Amino acid sequence: MWEYTDKVMDHFLHPRNVGEIADADGTGEVGSLACGDALKLTFKLDASGKITDAKFKTFGCASAIATSSVLTEMIKGMPLEEAAKVTNKDIADYLGGLPEQKMHCSVMGREALEAAIENYRSGGRKKHELEGRVVCTCFGVTEKEIERVVRENDLATVEQVTHYCKAGGGCGQCQPEIQKIIDRFQGQRAKEEAAKAPPAVRKLTNIQKIQLIQQTINEQIRPVLRADGGNIELIDVDGNKVIVALRGMCAQCALANITMKDLVEAKLKEFVGNEIFVEEATDSPDDKRK
Repeated sequence: MWEYTDKVMDHFLHPRNVGEIADADGTGEVGSLACGDALKLTFKLDASGKITDAKFKTFGCASAIATSSVLTEMIKGMPLEEAAKVTNKDIADYLGGLPEQKMHCSVMGREALEAAIENYRSGGRKKHELEGRVVCTCFGVTEKEIERVVRENDLATVEQVTHYCKAGGGCGQCQPEIQKIIDRFQGQRAKEEAAKAPPAVRKLTNIQKIQLIQQTINEQIRPVLRADGGNIELIDVDGNKVIVALRGMCAQCALANITMKDLVEAKLKEFVGNEIFVEEATDSPDDKRK
């Protein structure tokens, strides 16, 4: 016995919008009786392009009925462009979730909606056709559809793919090909995540750190201070502690502490390392006038 949410049971026992719109603007038919599930979705638009009515006919299990029912409820009142963005995950989430073994019903709902929108945009001339190379001949599932369910639902196993689109659930001969598609997606995803990852922290020797600190002071900090009649001198480096002295107008400025934190330390953290902190050298008044 499947574990269904109350919302799934409600839409199964009391399905909304059952039937067919005679003068529909868009009609989508997916699945087949031979494969065990079939769905026909029709919708009507108003003058502004919003879906004013949607109805369905389906042959399938409780999940197929519930997902079809809730899909029609979801899209009524939506502009067509917004309805086109509805995913199978949106349908399942609206129902409070589906058993993984029944997720193919939500995919069928999404496919029917896309087929109906395509039918409308083609002026009623185009019907849903398989796109791409057929991988699973038992259920007529293409490589493109497998790639999509893997990508949109982050699937990692052949069993999951079967649950979402039935591919691999018949004779099983296509399962190695499905695994290759999964591996290809996971490899691509790993590359994308690696590209987004922050670069590895470079470990500097003491000499390299001091040189980089001096370079940052010369190129990023000193020009800013000189613009206001000030200057800065690197006094010492002790581990991550950088000791500096403000010179010229900066040495006498009441905002010296702010300059030390918001300019000097901030730039050193940015260009050298986040662990860097700055201290001001204790100079005599005569030294500060230099």
